[in-house]
Amino acid sequence: MFKPAPPAAPLPSSRIPGVLHAIGLVLLYFLLQVGAGVLMGLAVGVLEKIRHPQSSFADVHKHVMNVLRQTDSSTMLMVVALPLIALLLFWLVRRQWPQLWLQAEPPGFGFNAPYSSRWYIAALLVGVVMPPFGALLTQLLAHGHDVTQNVQELTQHSSRNLRLPLGIVAVTIGPMVEELMFRGVLLSALMQRMSVAPSVAICAVLFGLVHLAGLDFQWYALPNLMLFAVALCWLRLKAGSLWPSILAHGLYNLFALVALLAVK
Repeated sequence: MFKPAPPAAPLPSSRIPGVLHAIGLVLLYFLLQVGAGVLMGLAVGVLEKIRHPQSSFADVHKHVMNVLRQTDSSTMLMVVALPLIALLLFWLVRRQWPQLWLQAEPPGFGFNAPYSSRWYIAALLVGVVMPPFGALLTQLLAHGHDVTQNVQELTQHSSRNLRLPLGIVAVTIGPMVEELMFRGVLLSALMQRMSVAPSVAICAVLFGLVHLAGLDFQWYALPNLMLFAVALCWLRLKAGSLWPSILAHGLYNLFALVALLAVK
């Protein structure tokens, strides 16, 4: 029977992420996405002004907003910007806490092999079961209201050429960076200051709240997201690795994308 490796020697508190530091990284991740959209708008505005120097500010602003509303432009922004943002955050975390990268138990981030390969099977089950269960729960709470997502517009109305790269980013890059932020840095920081249950609860609540904007602030989507976050925390802690939760998160996103495309 497999026996987990003995716990590593305690690290100085200065070499462990603080809760505020971890929350700051999570906010940075989402602010960088907003910033990418702002930069795109500025670039479009500058190009419009160069091409039509006689245009008024109102005309330039109208043109910029029209471009940003185009689904293909938004999709391309996500496909290009998200991998760059992920690389930046991976570099920041690895540079700040290199000794925690391959450590299985918190405060480690779990980029090591799981204790057993059976946790990949558990991840597959979580990734397959949670999408239909979560959709049913959300619909019951919504009481007949439409549940929309920003990604729904991207997938259903973007050109076919952009759907594949969008799907690849949503199923691979997105889960990796979000698992690092939430089940890696944030959960580890919380567990150094409180017990497992409240740490998982706070991590799950924050995971749900930061995704509300992408769901047009529809509160009835929160229980699904928080339950899924709890399942991901369970995988991370029981497997002693972040990879099973990354796999489950990627499968969840894959099923969500397939469901959205099937609606069209």
